[in-house]
Amino acid sequence: MKFKILTPKDKYFPKRLTSGFGSIFPRFTAVGNLDILVKAQTAITGLFCSRSCPGSLILPALDHVRILRDTGRTVIGGFHSHMEQECLNLLLRGTQPIIICPARAIDNMRMPDAWKKPLAEKRLLVVSPFAKSHKRVTAKLANQRNDFVAAISEEIFIIHAASGSGTSELAVKAIKAGKKTYTINDTENRGLIRMGAAPARYTKRKDSQTV
Repeated sequence: MKFKILTPKDKYFPKRLTSGFGSIFPRFTAVGNLDILVKAQTAITGLFCSRSCPGSLILPALDHVRILRDTGRTVIGGFHSHMEQECLNLLLRGTQPIIICPARAIDNMRMPDAWKKPLAEKRLLVVSPFAKSHKRVTAKLANQRNDFVAAISEEIFIIHAASGSGTSELAVKAIKAGKKTYTINDTENRGLIRMGAAPARYTKRKDSQTV
């Protein structure tokens, strides 16, 4: 499998990584279809959810992700928490582009079997801003990974951000930076909405998310 290291001089290096969230990411490693970064037919949507996810959000979250999938959205995430993994399983069943960013180096990482078919179909890109020495996931790397994902994203969908969590800190940064951020309209997310996250509303058109 061919890995590529990208720097700001590379045509595939997103300009969003050179400012704001991306100020600490001068390079990253990628494997898969790099065109996904520059030829997305829709805005690249970053997906986040805390490890703990209230039960009332599960079905609405999966419904939203199905719409992202079925309307051809390019979705990026770390897909580490249980809820994020469930969302990835749904996305892998579609035909739309996906970007996965593990919170570790990917140079020596064994690609899961479920990723091999979408990689072969050129609808999956795996990226990491971490050096080869970062072989294991840590809380610090996870937070840095989330910043990287947010930097690449043009908009952010937060299923839930538990109080005091890294996801909550990310939401504050994203909203303060003017990043388009939305969430499920539920009492469990009233804190996010008070911070400035918009309640998600969908239509069935290809570019379906409106806030």
